[in-house]
Amino acid sequence: MPTTQTRRRFLTMTALAGAAGLVHGPPALAAGGGSLETTTVRLEKDSAVCAAPVSIVEELLRAEGFTDIRYVPAQGTNTPDAIVSGAIDFGTNMGAVHVAAIDRGLAITAVAGVHVGCWELFVKSELHRVTDLKSKTVGIRALGSAEHLFLSIIAANVGIDPGRDIRWVTSDPVPPKQLLTEGKIDAVLCFPPGAQELRAQGVGRVVLNSSLDRPWSQYFCCILAGDRNYVRNYPVATKRVVRAILKATDLCATEPERVARQIVDGGFTSRYDYALQALRELPYDKWREYDAEDTMRFYALRLHEVGLIKSSPQKIIADGTDWRFFNELKRELKA
Repeated sequence: MPTTQTRRRFLTMTALAGAAGLVHGPPALAAGGGSLETTTVRLEKDSAVCAAPVSIVEELLRAEGFTDIRYVPAQGTNTPDAIVSGAIDFGTNMGAVHVAAIDRGLAITAVAGVHVGCWELFVKSELHRVTDLKSKTVGIRALGSAEHLFLSIIAANVGIDPGRDIRWVTSDPVPPKQLLTEGKIDAVLCFPPGAQELRAQGVGRVVLNSSLDRPWSQYFCCILAGDRNYVRNYPVATKRVVRAILKATDLCATEPERVARQIVDGGFTSRYDYALQALRELPYDKWREYDAEDTMRFYALRLHEVGLIKSSPQKIIADGTDWRFFNELKRELKA
């Protein structure tokens, strides 16, 4: 069902849309670029604070001409699976997750980079660096989840074989961070607000921050992907979806207080303080500077090296990406 807006939420989103310069004139004039092939779009309702651009995009999409905008609760740990199941049309997840999905033959298309960073690697206080993870237990929601794929790459980068040298503990539906808090595992990779919660509780220590530490900080973290048929059959609608989400990304950088309030009021997350902290820490203003295709190539190469995918980076890019909209909007939405 379409989302129901409270008066407070409507006023907040109107202010956000105004900040993006989208409340002047009728939607068709504001959006431009031809007639919409569909006015419906379904998005993932994600509790991850780093997904805020998608969480606050509703009024921006209305300004682009969409009238039926639906948020579908996140299902499991895998955005691509939700896309191909028909539950959603677009969703964001770490580039490595989309790479693995394309390798499996899932009919998704990566269309834009959204933001850099968001992951923090927490370890028990007696550990001090990533290399200390050899022969240790690491909590993940599931094999193939974003944290499993990313931490496998991180481990391999320092000479640890993720298949032999790490003991993976799957805990879904129990959050892996809870296992670290209880002392049942040695490490966990967290995204907001989980990272903010652990830091506030003084649990463990952070030995890696993907927003700051190379090489991870040199690539997009979250990539926007859509249903292959939607992207192929509705190019005007796809471009408008991408445009609205990129404008929402800019709002995360310029209006973090308003965005934090909006995602709390919208039921996407519960703690305003954690949301605001995460929004201020993540470099949402960098999407114009990074190369989305290079990000997918990087993760495809790394996943291939550790044996988690079979396809070459060239095949991944050819089969599952389309950067036309993103590259056009980089030119159109100049800072």
